[in-house]
Amino acid sequence: MSLSSIFQVDAKVRAALDRGAPVVALESTIITHGIPFPQNVNTARAVEADIRAAGAVPATIAVLDGKIRIGLGDADLDRLARAQDVMKCSRADVALAVATGRPGATTVAATMMAAHFAGIHVFATGGIGGVHQGAEDTFDISADLDELGRTPVCVVSAGAKALLDIPKTLEVLETKGVPVIAYRTDELPAFWSRASGIKAPYRLDNPADIAAVIKTRSVFADHGGVLVANPVPQADQIPREEMIGYIDAANAKAHMENIRGKEVTPFVLETIYQLTGGRSLDANIALVRGNARLAAQIAVALTAAETAAPGAASNAPNVAPA
Repeated sequence: MSLSSIFQVDAKVRAALDRGAPVVALESTIITHGIPFPQNVNTARAVEADIRAAGAVPATIAVLDGKIRIGLGDADLDRLARAQDVMKCSRADVALAVATGRPGATTVAATMMAAHFAGIHVFATGGIGGVHQGAEDTFDISADLDELGRTPVCVVSAGAKALLDIPKTLEVLETKGVPVIAYRTDELPAFWSRASGIKAPYRLDNPADIAAVIKTRSVFADHGGVLVANPVPQADQIPREEMIGYIDAANAKAHMENIRGKEVTPFVLETIYQLTGGRSLDANIALVRGNARLAAQIAVALTAAETAAPGAASNAPNVAPA
């Protein structure tokens, strides 16, 4: 069995990569673990439409029928959105999902891994995983941070999920050599909130400038990813001062009910959804769409920069389309 034999690239994505067109990867846990049906599939379609409107090709990534799928058609998006008992796949879980034929939704880490294999340089998500509160006792640190340290993909997010320990997450990213760039703000966003109270390491205000960083970093063969932190739109945010109370209450409930490992994030998100009367979900959808639009702009700018470079060529592998 070869690595290429377990990947299946959608024909439209394959065609875009072959002609050097901009492509944006999308994760699938937001469909299966982040948003209820039918809002999940409606959001997935809206995000893909946002990317197309900005001039790029969307590639939602998931495990279906024993293959890592790079790009899903409309029927498969609907099928995934309705599926039960879907595995939440980080890097450690992908092989199990493929080998057993179980459906799997890819996290940030697994999506980065798959995107890099396919030759996709930009990926849009909601928020990254990071260092959980109390990690000094539980050692609960997301595999997303390791992936950012090793895999050369630009991840556009609304920062780390606000239920995490953001200062510790930032320290780990610095240790792993990951540049964290805030988009048009001096302060790191905190997922549902535009502000975290933490100064951003870097600020850039133009997608072309972010593309230039990605292109320059690609010269170094041993460098990993770039994290772009894009604040949730002003009209859709829940102010930080208000969110702190909801997050503390949700974390306390998770601790009381002895929720551990991969179950912590979905449990806390669901609790926050209930505490906010659904406002957290509205903010989540808005920020994901905002991140997709920015990711598409970065991908378009990166493609333009690569096309302008002498001898530029696609680095996509030779994988047969679906």
